[in-house]
Amino acid sequence: MMALLLTLSVARPAAAADSGPSTLRDTETEHLFHDLAVPLVQAANLDPTSVHVELLNDPEINAFVATGQTVYIQSGLILATDNVNQLQGVIAHELGHVAGGHSIRLQQGVGQATGITIATMILGAIAIAAGAGEAGMGVMMAGQRAALGKFLSFSRTQESTADAAGASYLSKAGVSGKGMLEFFGKLQNQEYRLAVYDTDSYDRTHPLSTERIQALEQKLKNDPSWNKPVDAALDARFQRVKAKLTGFVDPKQAVIKYPESDESVPAHYARAYAYHLGGYPDKALKEADALLATAPDDPYFLELKGQILLETGKPADAIAPLREATKKSGEAPLIAAMLGHALIATEKTQNYGEAKQVLKEAVSRDNDNPFAWYQLGIIYDQEGDYGRAALATAERSNLEGDPKLALSSAQAAMKSIPAGSPDYLRAQDIAMVSRAELVKKDKKYEEKKDK
Repeated sequence: MMALLLTLSVARPAAAADSGPSTLRDTETEHLFHDLAVPLVQAANLDPTSVHVELLNDPEINAFVATGQTVYIQSGLILATDNVNQLQGVIAHELGHVAGGHSIRLQQGVGQATGITIATMILGAIAIAAGAGEAGMGVMMAGQRAALGKFLSFSRTQESTADAAGASYLSKAGVSGKGMLEFFGKLQNQEYRLAVYDTDSYDRTHPLSTERIQALEQKLKNDPSWNKPVDAALDARFQRVKAKLTGFVDPKQAVIKYPESDESVPAHYARAYAYHLGGYPDKALKEADALLATAPDDPYFLELKGQILLETGKPADAIAPLREATKKSGEAPLIAAMLGHALIATEKTQNYGEAKQVLKEAVSRDNDNPFAWYQLGIIYDQEGDYGRAALATAERSNLEGDPKLALSSAQAAMKSIPAGSPDYLRAQDIAMVSRAELVKKDKKYEEKKDK
């Protein structure tokens, strides 16, 4: 089930600012992203095990690649797309950035632009010092304009290259390029709505959507896959994910877009989330039961019902559907972590053994889940294993970007865990990384203070 404000594991992309959007973790969504992206990743000659697509909680219609091989899709983009083919077009474009190493080259482009700015600022300062104030300011402004122009040109070139690469990946994967053009059409409508009527893209980081459509239209239409229909099964999964996301990020809009007269699976999904977040547990459970009536063994419907019960104060009732959801999903770590939470929340010691087993397996398969580490820490603390409880806190704090707590917890763990053991070495690694991060933060603070 979608998690952020609920039981979640919240993460933040490494390249994002502290105030940036958080990652939404959801097993069904992550499986969809993986399945639709793999053919495109392979077409780009990239390693499917190294490329990841993550969902960010941000209403802006955007997707981007920061550093590494992670494609970030913002929730606003999912809600703006009509079908899975449009999302495939976006991902194909972003993979063009990954394959082209554009995040690294963009940093180089920024460096070049900064060099021009610094040089012209020095010339301007000299002119001002010589008494030619207006001329000096003119030199500085002209230099900044030149730097901006170089950077924007650099960025536009990368975007056009990624468009062309994305089109080729769609072709190699046998996926129609209609979705890519349709999505550019949506961006074009946004430009018109926001009164962006430029005749060219000189002052923009991206080419105008009109230019992008013109550049790609003929190539995509001539491709053998152009008239290939959207994969119906994949699109049905997309519509489910889009509906549950709507119910999660915008409950009021969800009940308008998916009225109770709509008995489709996506509609039940959207309303279940909307009612749950709106504080109507009975109505939310009714929607979950309606979904299970259509597919009693669906792991994500079982997960939904279990989470609603858990978060409305009925952890004992949540165990059965969550246990079944974990089994039917192939022991999916996020779902297993929720089962562990429900077992602990019963406050019955006879459930702690199963909770410990479930949570240890969950973190072994997905280490990037601070919520699971938090729950596992509770178990260790209950058992009196304070060293591993401290290690669990160190793991969680490391994932949540709290190096100070991660360091102190890792040091506490090393005092109780046998030296040389795998857990001791793991605590040592976290301590080393956290210490380095604190040094880096102190250095940045000193540099900022000196300015």
